Amino acid sequence: MAVIGVDLGGTKVAAAIFDSDGHIVAKEYKLLDGAEGPDVAVCIVENLKTLVAGAPDEKIEAVGICIPGIVYSKKETVWAPNIPGWDDFPLKGYISRAMGPDVPVFIESDRTCYILGEEWKGAAHGCTDAIYLAVGTGIGAGILLDGRIVHGANDIVGATGWMALEAPYREEFIPVGCFEYYASGNGIGNQAKLLYNDNGKSSYDVFAGYGKDPIATAILDKAIMMWGMGAANLVSLFNPQKVIFGGGIFGPAKKFIPQIYEQARKWGQPISMRDVEFCASLIDGEAALLGAAALAIREIDKNR
Repeated sequence: MAVIGVDLGGTKVAAAIFDSDGHIVAKEYKLLDGAEGPDVAVCIVENLKTLVAGAPDEKIEAVGICIPGIVYSKKETVWAPNIPGWDDFPLKGYISRAMGPDVPVFIESDRTCYILGEEWKGAAHGCTDAIYLAVGTGIGAGILLDGRIVHGANDIVGATGWMALEAPYREEFIPVGCFEYYASGNGIGNQAKLLYNDNGKSSYDVFAGYGKDPIATAILDKAIMMWGMGAANLVSLFNPQKVIFGGGIFGPAKKFIPQIYEQARKWGQPISMRDVEFCASLIDGEAALLGAAALAIREIDKNR
């Protein structure tokens, strides 16, 4: 069995052919170069055609695509806030026409692909219940529950940036939510700009100053508390075997996971907290691509 996994970001598209054991047979990378709307779909198709042409002996059974947004399964359209013109875009139709009727196409959100990748080749391998908490520009969660991916009525499950973790309500929470306002990459950077009164400050400066500078330390201590509270809520609701922390921030924030767990223990259901493991992603950087391939394999197996 050979499948293609596609990882679409706001500026690039990466695609790879995987065998059934998860080994990469061939890989292609293409910059979007400012493409918008249908032109982004054209970039994906071009990338796929180049990839397939470079591996002519591989019979592709399915394509899995990871997108940075929401996949509306009932309408087979997608929304991606970082891609202009993708408010309700029929991506599946574009890719299906290019690949032909014998190659099914499956599309999921990035947070769903992250947990699928971790289940297949990462920290959630062997788990039936696990949560991937993705902390980068924003915050989202991919949720594996009883061996199944959770989607919700409108495919928006996992929008954890909107967790209500502090009172009173503030107008600043309107665009991103309370959790994301304090504890995402953008949130930490914005706190730095505000508290230092310096628009040149970023999340990198905050991490560099932790333990040395009182403002940086206060910003990250607040984020650690928020990560702990948010994770505790997820543990209490879903009783996972693992909570996996990934995304760009859990690079530098990986060292805080023991502190995050101690915060979570204060807030979470005690039996669930005793049994859960908090850990870092084992495949960060490749989670989306692996998850897209795992999605394709999972759907093929389901339909056999």
